[in-house]
Amino acid sequence: MTVLVTGGAGYIGSHTALALLDTGRDVVILDNLSQGHRWSVPVGAAFVEGDCGDYDLVMKIIHDHDVTAILHFAGSIVVPESVVYPLDYYYNNTVNSRALAQAAVDSGIKHFIFSSTAGVYGEPEKTPILEDFPSKPISPYGTSKMMTEKMLQDASVAHDLNYIALRYFNVAGADPQGRSGQTSRKATHLIKIASQAATGGRGHLEIYGEDYPTPDGTCVRDYIHVSDLANAHLLALEYLEKGGESDVINCGYGRGFSVREVIDAVKRVSGIDFPVKLAERRPGDPAALIAGADRIRAKLAWKPQYDDLDTIVRHALDWEESLKTRQVDAA
Repeated sequence: MTVLVTGGAGYIGSHTALALLDTGRDVVILDNLSQGHRWSVPVGAAFVEGDCGDYDLVMKIIHDHDVTAILHFAGSIVVPESVVYPLDYYYNNTVNSRALAQAAVDSGIKHFIFSSTAGVYGEPEKTPILEDFPSKPISPYGTSKMMTEKMLQDASVAHDLNYIALRYFNVAGADPQGRSGQTSRKATHLIKIASQAATGGRGHLEIYGEDYPTPDGTCVRDYIHVSDLANAHLLALEYLEKGGESDVINCGYGRGFSVREVIDAVKRVSGIDFPVKLAERRPGDPAALIAGADRIRAKLAWKPQYDDLDTIVRHALDWEESLKTRQVDAA
């Protein structure tokens, strides 16, 4: 009984693979290494280099490793990039997910956890955002994830496949033990790039717009520690294995911080006053995204351990310092 983790050499996938291994589960990772790193694959996990949309390869992995569940992280995640290259996102995030879901159905996989996003909500009229709010994405990235959710919903009705789509809010931080962290080659996450600015990895930080309808004019986001998010995946898998029904569930703490508040936290924790510049708004950025977090706590009995902005920042900064000795391209 093995868990297949697609995108397991990436940021969230590697942390979840670590959490699975820590609980004694067998893990096989499938990753094409377009964004992840081979060294990010946790010790103890089997590794196959390839695409999650390669049906024949996925079927072989399922057969060879006795896979009983799939955790699907592989995909493209940069919102502004999706506006420029929409068809790339629909192919990588939707078409490939369809092939993976087909392999799951054809091989009798009963449990499927999908890495979705708060981007499916678009610009909701109020916060906190509840799971039953309408899906009105404003970027191809959000739409590509919404389409995969719909495919899984329909497949679960037609076949013996139960799924949980976890809708992430803003993921940040790093493994407290220093085993993994964010190493994306196209980093756009605020805490990541602010930590780079504080540790000398970039010369300055840009704020994309200060005229949003928020208290200080900058975007507000719900930041969730990556290790708390990894634990949510374990709980979701256990929920399905115990006979739980398919569902969509927000992953966030239920409170938000503005861009300026995050920058202040990084400067405070690091002790570095790095340069900050103003820039134009980016396409596809809603003013505020804050999770309604009641369902994840009630349905999965989720109890976050790192619900503290300074702790998240501290772990992100520690990871940036560790990358200096790894000599990797983590821009």
